[in-house]
Amino acid sequence: MYTKILLCFDGSREGRLALREGARLAQITSAGVILLAVVETGAGSALAQGADADAFARQEADFKEILDEGRRRLSAMGLAPEVRIEFGDPVARITSVTTETAADLVVVGHHRQGRWARWMTRSVAAGLGDALGCSLLLAQKVVEDSELFRNG
Repeated sequence: MYTKILLCFDGSREGRLALREGARLAQITSAGVILLAVVETGAGSALAQGADADAFARQEADFKEILDEGRRRLSAMGLAPEVRIEFGDPVARITSVTTETAADLVVVGHHRQGRWARWMTRSVAAGLGDALGCSLLLAQKVVEDSELFRNG
């Protein structure tokens, strides 16, 4: 069904749900896994608002720790992910990595927002739905350890 799954991981609760659901799909389908974090550098980010190089370095270090956590979790589930960090607009970077790696499924977490917040900011999931040439899973299912760590 799937041969390569791109798991977008930001360390949040929603990101952890996506990681687990995507990992379970990878186990079931024997798909390869790419673990990706995107450090946003767009107009709304701290970097674009004049943050200094030290702040950017700290943000990059934080995301590297988040990715290491994700890699450890996936490895414990019997997966061997390729790990990547990208900088820029999340929709553009995720779309680019999807094309570059020939991923046929992208898994992202769903960050709930109120109407006002959704109106004020664009939805990454909606942008991906328009931009991707493959399937997109907006993960919300809670995958229990018993599903992830069983044989078969």
